[in-house]
Amino acid sequence: MRFRVFVDSQTSEPYLSVDITGESVLQDAFLNKGDAFSRAEREDLKLVGLLPDHVSSIDEQLRRVRHQYDLKTSEIGKNIYLNGLMDRNETLFYRFVLDNLTETVPIIYTPTIAAACSHWSRIYRRAHGLYITPRDRGRIVSILRGRPVMEPPVIVVTDNERILGIGDQGAGGMGIPIGKLALYTAAAGIHPARTIPVSLDVGTNNAELLDDPLYVGFREPRLRGQEYDDLIDEFVQAVNEVYPGALLQWEDFANVTSFGNLEKHRKEIASFNDDIQGTAAMVVAGIFSASEYHPLNATEHRIVISGAGSAGHGIANQIAFAMIDSGVDPHEAWKRIFVLDSRGLILSDRRGLKGMKADLATDPEEIAHWDHHEEQPTLLDVVRNVKPSVLIGVSGMPGLFTKDVIEQMASTSERPLIMPLSNPTSHTEVTPASALKWSNGTAIVATGSPFAPVEFQGETHPIGQANNVFIFPGMGLGILAVGAREVTDGMFLAAARALSAATPPELVAAGQIYPDIEHVRDVSRTVASAVASKAVEEGVADGVEDLEAAIEAEMWFPEYVPARFSGHN
Repeated sequence: MRFRVFVDSQTSEPYLSVDITGESVLQDAFLNKGDAFSRAEREDLKLVGLLPDHVSSIDEQLRRVRHQYDLKTSEIGKNIYLNGLMDRNETLFYRFVLDNLTETVPIIYTPTIAAACSHWSRIYRRAHGLYITPRDRGRIVSILRGRPVMEPPVIVVTDNERILGIGDQGAGGMGIPIGKLALYTAAAGIHPARTIPVSLDVGTNNAELLDDPLYVGFREPRLRGQEYDDLIDEFVQAVNEVYPGALLQWEDFANVTSFGNLEKHRKEIASFNDDIQGTAAMVVAGIFSASEYHPLNATEHRIVISGAGSAGHGIANQIAFAMIDSGVDPHEAWKRIFVLDSRGLILSDRRGLKGMKADLATDPEEIAHWDHHEEQPTLLDVVRNVKPSVLIGVSGMPGLFTKDVIEQMASTSERPLIMPLSNPTSHTEVTPASALKWSNGTAIVATGSPFAPVEFQGETHPIGQANNVFIFPGMGLGILAVGAREVTDGMFLAAARALSAATPPELVAAGQIYPDIEHVRDVSRTVASAVASKAVEEGVADGVEDLEAAIEAEMWFPEYVPARFSGHN
């Protein structure tokens, strides 16, 4: 690192000891304060003449940022502007985000990030993070050593194959790790100097990208098979060697690789897959919250899940795990969960069924008495026969939850919980307005992307967002606080329970089963405490003397710290 944090022995005030001066300071996104450098700092760091005369406060800078931000007329324009600000001045960027969470989180992440990823090669301005390609086999350790960080770091890695609901984006998938890590910092205070976004750019099968003369990625067909596995193995081994104790988050890998990568390496390095486990914990938290208002206990729910990919698989498993943890017999728990793919209800006698879909299949004997007309029962058939209390969409199929489906569900459930979670907004299975209209205002609706409150029959219905930002930053914070060596299913269940408990009862009573985004830092503290305690209980972490103090010590707040030249450049 080009700086170290010290405490003045006389004043007890923190300061940054910096070993660079002049333009180099202004080019360092964490050190740079722009025109907020004091006159003493300008002299000490050789910045005199490189900045305008006025010394601005951070509040003055924030007003300037607001003016520039408001000049952008599109969401993607705002995204480009904020990413540029992050590249110039991380402290100012994160302060602006924290002061405007409701407004900025949808810009720096979903849904706007989908457009940023799909246009990555056109809007590319500056490298941020690490790109590793098949050309780099045998030297990944040296590449990682070229990225000094505060240790242990948080790493978010993607191979770009299943970016949100828009698929293979090649090198453009880098927008996802950058956005996720920005949320780690904004939501949980993980210092930006200890975060590393990584794109494993193993090629792309997106013909449009391969034909694009401006494409910035590895211009080859997507790597598969043993060569792909070897690259992943080398990457994980390199992370363990260069950054011992690192937390690794797998992000937006396709079904064909996501489960294998997670299961192969989860005991080798503290790691998790947010698409599989984080989304699942969010859903379970929502069910716990809704159960406080819903007449059924969480263990008595009947669950229908549309989408049998990594998210659907993770959700089904985490719901079953939660039911079992609550005392339900494992066989009985799985009998309450029904999963559909594009062909209909997954039945165990389906020809050619294998892999994770086989794990989710329903026994045909369970539907022997059903009234249905297709060999594979449709979503409407399933809703009619199961009479679910919870309907979850992770299909990426817009409009899948039709009027007939919602009306049927509302006819047998007093307060149906409807969760169209597919991102971005254009892929949602049903809009909140339609779900409330077709359920005659009885539905509790939670979505993957942000939606405004819905006015229906004179009442305002708030729409909770099942945003993983309420889970993964707190997970990371808790893991770092106690140095967890593994991320367990029990830790995710603890996170779900903590998130549910952190949702104000008055919001749940109004039909909003997740907190407001403005409170995400408080929620992250709560989640971190539960996760860390569970890690210690399960023996994958050592205890600390004061857990709350350890968590607080990990949380950085974006404010300027005085800088002093160390005299070593």
